[in-house]
Amino acid sequence: MPDNLVIVESPTKSKTLAKFLGRNFAIRATSGHLIDLPKSKLGIDLDKDFAPEYRVIKGKAPIIKELQKAAKKVKNVYLAPDPDREGEAIAYHVANKLADCEVNIYRATFNEITKRAVLAGIKGAANIDQNKVDAQQARRLLDRLVGYKISPVLWKTICSGLSAGRVQSVALRIISEREAEIDAFTQEEFWRFIGRFATAADVEFEARLFKIAGEDFKVGSETKAETLKEQLLKEDYVITDVQVEKRKRRPLPPYTTSTIQQDASVRLGFAPARTMAIAQSLYEGVELGDEGSVGLITYMRTDSVRVAAEAITAAREYITEKYGANFCPEKPNFYKSKKSAQDAHEAIRPTYLSQAPEKVKRYLNRDQFRLYQLIFNRFIASQMKPAEFDQLTVDISSGKYLFRATSQTTTFAGFLKVYELTRAENGNGNGMAESLPELQPNDRLALRDVTPTQHFTKPPPRFTEASLVKELESDGIGRPSTYAQIIQTLKARKYVELEKRRLVPTDLGKTVNDLLVAQFPHIFSIEFTAKMENELDSVEAGENSWQAVLGDFYTPFAKRLTAVEKKQDEIKKSTQKVSDITCDKCGAPMIEKWGRNGRFLACSAYPECKNTMPIGGEREEPLDEKCDLCGAPMVIKQGRYGKFKACSDYPKCKNTKSMTIGMKCPREGCDGEVVEKKTRRGKTFWGCSRYPDCDYASWYKPVDQKCPACSASFLVEKETKRHGRHRQCPECKHRIILEEKEQTETTKV
Repeated sequence: MPDNLVIVESPTKSKTLAKFLGRNFAIRATSGHLIDLPKSKLGIDLDKDFAPEYRVIKGKAPIIKELQKAAKKVKNVYLAPDPDREGEAIAYHVANKLADCEVNIYRATFNEITKRAVLAGIKGAANIDQNKVDAQQARRLLDRLVGYKISPVLWKTICSGLSAGRVQSVALRIISEREAEIDAFTQEEFWRFIGRFATAADVEFEARLFKIAGEDFKVGSETKAETLKEQLLKEDYVITDVQVEKRKRRPLPPYTTSTIQQDASVRLGFAPARTMAIAQSLYEGVELGDEGSVGLITYMRTDSVRVAAEAITAAREYITEKYGANFCPEKPNFYKSKKSAQDAHEAIRPTYLSQAPEKVKRYLNRDQFRLYQLIFNRFIASQMKPAEFDQLTVDISSGKYLFRATSQTTTFAGFLKVYELTRAENGNGNGMAESLPELQPNDRLALRDVTPTQHFTKPPPRFTEASLVKELESDGIGRPSTYAQIIQTLKARKYVELEKRRLVPTDLGKTVNDLLVAQFPHIFSIEFTAKMENELDSVEAGENSWQAVLGDFYTPFAKRLTAVEKKQDEIKKSTQKVSDITCDKCGAPMIEKWGRNGRFLACSAYPECKNTMPIGGEREEPLDEKCDLCGAPMVIKQGRYGKFKACSDYPKCKNTKSMTIGMKCPREGCDGEVVEKKTRRGKTFWGCSRYPDCDYASWYKPVDQKCPACSASFLVEKETKRHGRHRQCPECKHRIILEEKEQTETTKV
């Protein structure tokens, strides 16, 4: 019988640990948190120094009993949840539940699930870090106070079912304020000029008009652009300067939580939540055939770029063996973490360099392989030599006009042998020609043509999920473990939507943000939220008590909350407005209100008249179609999940039909039609109207168009990062491009 019990969070991790620890260790999993605040009430005693009222999470009682039973059979219990504040809190709650088991209880942590790290973690096990527990508890209670105290204000002033979050609402503010900047932006026209020059040997190349009379210039109309073009074509040109500059591009540090979320979004199209879920599986362990379960990466919640000395040594040996000694620098590359970093864990890196991505590819699903390859290559590249370039700059002048041509040639690939740069990472490499002809100062050139191109100034871009993570990190909002959850929560609450991979605040999101910022400007400011993160850090460092942090926050918060609650009726009126539509039942004006499914019109004579209708027209659209049950006319109605057909004689007849897309079901032998449907979670898909008799379904909208390549009966419509909006044959995969993709994100140098 084992003498030791190891308790982890994830059952998946158990398999990996069992291989390292042997028969003298039993392993159990909590499957996440066991204890939390109650959902039905605040769960904080405000009169007893913010004492939390913890409860066993529903469904977790059997797990606690199993842990207690297992603990009574051993001498030592090692609590090994994830090595962060949240993991420390889980360990603390488990320890409390095992307090009566008469067993030695230790806290064990490891940054990677390798035999060396796990055995070292068990050997060095110590006491639970109460400061970390207190810091996590302070965060949890702060979030509960804001959420449970402010959400009712939203219910009473906008509509029921809404919620506010201490950090998520600040992220919503950042997105909404960017949208306001875009709305207020005034577009300005400007023109660029590309000259096509020819050498004496009749070799042509292009250069851009760079300066006029030594100054930046602005041409704001087509008329002025044509006039300038005519002037440029009259001039005689000579090369006035040729400069060759040797440049270096140093590798980037290994990933942190923030940078892996950003890069996976840009390169792989992964949402932060998806990235973290995949990374978690790679960390906990993947079955690699006869080797069993292997943890492939280090802990993925970190803000540090620090790397263990043995990992650096292994990387240098790998680089020398695979790419040659000339790719390995004389001394290891070291990187500095940001001043605000907690630096509790290493950077994200592969645990075993012997497990190269291609070697383990057959054991990984597609997402796991792509993310693992990204992490592996970034880490190897971080210990390689810089890339080296020759940058050629040629100035061509005539009087007051100066054209400039630039090209860049790679002289040594360095880390680029392993890791390609994105457009953002490449920076100055953008817009350069691949090569220029042999050019010397004083060479005369012929200007063959000038091409003016019209451009317009652009507003600041909407945030992508990647750029929002970067902004949150830069502002000190949240911590590595919270970024994915912040974005996921905003999307789940329908405060933001993704449009072409950009985060756009919904009408509801804007309304919620406007109210929160107007009524609680201090609580939902970037500066205050960042300050609270620092306060939580001070609790973890033992410099402050969690009760003091909560007290400093709650006293002014409670005063403001009371003031807001007194004017809730006034606030509610500000979220509504009288429309120019009159009630078709009593003639009173209709008012725009918020409901669970968005804005709608309600009669101002409520409660005497309870008439409502959707915004944008009549409640019902008549159809030239009869009800197949009673013969009454069918109408189109607006429901929670969109439009649908319904009998006009409702409620006497409750016949309804889905809205078809005008296409027969593609399943052979089926006479149904394709209809748009929603999953329980609101995700759109397309299926047969004769379900369950026909189970045809597609995540992509079918189109009644034959494939020009294989004559398949239909295509499906998609939009991807790689191909833009297009139609694709489900049989032969032939594509018809409808809308070009945005400019490629990854460039080779």
